[in-house]
Amino acid sequence: MKYTYFLIFLIFFQKIISQDPITDQALDEVVVSSEKINLPFSKKFRTIKIITSEEIINSPATNLSDLLQEISGIDIRRRGIGGVQGDLYVRGGGFDQTLVLIDGMKMDDIQTGHHTLNVILPLHLIERIEIIKGPAARIFGQNAFSGAINLVTKNFKPQNADIPKKKSVSINLSELVLGSFDQKTFSIGSKIVTKNVESLINFTSNRSDGYRYNTDLKKNSYFIKTSINSKNSPLNIITFFNQNKFGANGFYASPSARDQYEETQASLLGISKTFSSENLSITPKLYWRRGQDEYIYIRNNPSVYRNLHITNKFSSEITGSYFLESGVLGFGLDLSHADISSNNLGEHKRTTLNLFTDYKFKLLKDKLVFSPGIAVSYFSDMSFHSFPGLDIGLDLNTSLKLYSNIGKTYRIPTYTDLYYSDRTTIGNENLEPESAISTELGIKFNNMNWNLTAAVFQRNSKNLIDYVKENENDLWKANNIGELKTSGVEMDIRYNFETKWNSSNSNYINISYTRINDNNYVKNVNFSRYSINSLKDQFISKLNINYLKNINHSITYKYGERSDKNNFSVLDSKIMYKKLFYLYVNNILDEVYSETNLVPMPGTNFLVGFTIGIN
Repeated sequence: MKYTYFLIFLIFFQKIISQDPITDQALDEVVVSSEKINLPFSKKFRTIKIITSEEIINSPATNLSDLLQEISGIDIRRRGIGGVQGDLYVRGGGFDQTLVLIDGMKMDDIQTGHHTLNVILPLHLIERIEIIKGPAARIFGQNAFSGAINLVTKNFKPQNADIPKKKSVSINLSELVLGSFDQKTFSIGSKIVTKNVESLINFTSNRSDGYRYNTDLKKNSYFIKTSINSKNSPLNIITFFNQNKFGANGFYASPSARDQYEETQASLLGISKTFSSENLSITPKLYWRRGQDEYIYIRNNPSVYRNLHITNKFSSEITGSYFLESGVLGFGLDLSHADISSNNLGEHKRTTLNLFTDYKFKLLKDKLVFSPGIAVSYFSDMSFHSFPGLDIGLDLNTSLKLYSNIGKTYRIPTYTDLYYSDRTTIGNENLEPESAISTELGIKFNNMNWNLTAAVFQRNSKNLIDYVKENENDLWKANNIGELKTSGVEMDIRYNFETKWNSSNSNYINISYTRINDNNYVKNVNFSRYSINSLKDQFISKLNINYLKNINHSITYKYGERSDKNNFSVLDSKIMYKKLFYLYVNNILDEVYSETNLVPMPGTNFLVGFTIGIN
């Protein structure tokens, strides 16, 4: 490892030891809404990371991909700038083994895992991000192989029911950003309030000429969230549309394929409502997720090679919790229908039925908590699969907790895995689903100043899918190639402190580290396209501090070393005044590196942002 991150740590540590600790602030327990049984965060059985709205605002990140890179154990392999395209890996898992949700609605794509992050929301629309590391299939189904990430959108502020709502319309210039590579971001939003209806409306546009040949981008995002007052709870409606157009220099084929071009679309329409009584809470959801992907090998000559894929997924879901004297019973039913129409993959349909149940009960005066559960899924083209699991938590005292979990999970092949065909690559209709048994043992410590999480984990995977060939001149073909044993250790430490300028708990230093080891048992493979290249060592440190009352400064340092010995050191910084103006500098060290497919990342670059309110 480079000495740099040790130096950064010393600088940060020297800074905080001169500050006064927080001594009289009570800790609020966080409820993780992505789990079907809502439990306080401090009593969870999993390694769960919550990124709050305050942390999102202060972070030296301008999009979701950049923000997730600040979390140890998460590997975002980006191509280009502005979060235009990137793959998501959790704890060494594959890019198609992590489930992304928006307000609990599953955004999985049956075409390919490369579209996992296509539903990126602008950061100012996200209230918080809930990250569950480890198998989550027992709750969410087959795509949550190595973890799940739930994006919780901005909520309407609760209002005293005795005070009548005033009709109002407000317009806000949410963002105006200018920066390197002719980057321009414009975002405008509106809030409409009537007697029974509240709506948030937002439009965001991103433009850039690109940081090298054929890396320009155009992104437009449309977002509407409406709450209709009714008995018991409001009816919530969310609509989202995202369109990306970008030059894809070396993104997918060999680095010499400089003229690739891609256009993607991601849409969401969802409706949900919660019904509650003294012992029962039920939340039904209906949603439609549409995806469109057009790929052109030579931008100015589409006739050479062009793919167009359109996917649709319709889901109806009901989840709930029943509160008994002995514990809490969680349950859920999810029925979905997905289809794809493609000039390459053909036309296919898949119906999925998923049922789950989870039961939490306590022993030893509520200090020992068990939560066994199981999910059973039916796939119309893959038969039945089951996902059993068990979580255990032990409260040693009010501050110190132990937890452990074990779970089974699957990943169903995408239609790209099954049916893709071009001059160099071919799918395989006979692929078996990937499967894994994951275990984890961890400890959590929380008091007024310190938050510590440490865990060891292991995942034994079978029937891994990769594109392989026996001879150099053969076609790449998708195959179940063998087994993979992934083990690791993870640690996250946060220290909250006061300064002479500000007593807010937004002053903190956060240090995290993840170590991953892979033992690959590949059978009869001479050439592999997706050879294991995990972030073997990952170190992240972050300092957030308030100067005076109005200035916030955040510094993030990231170091990573992959299995192939390639490493990088990236330092980012953001200074913000009153949440109205900020200066963001990325890659201050001007590191020369790539994250995937030998696509070079930009050198030092900056953004200047403004937020103006118009009533």
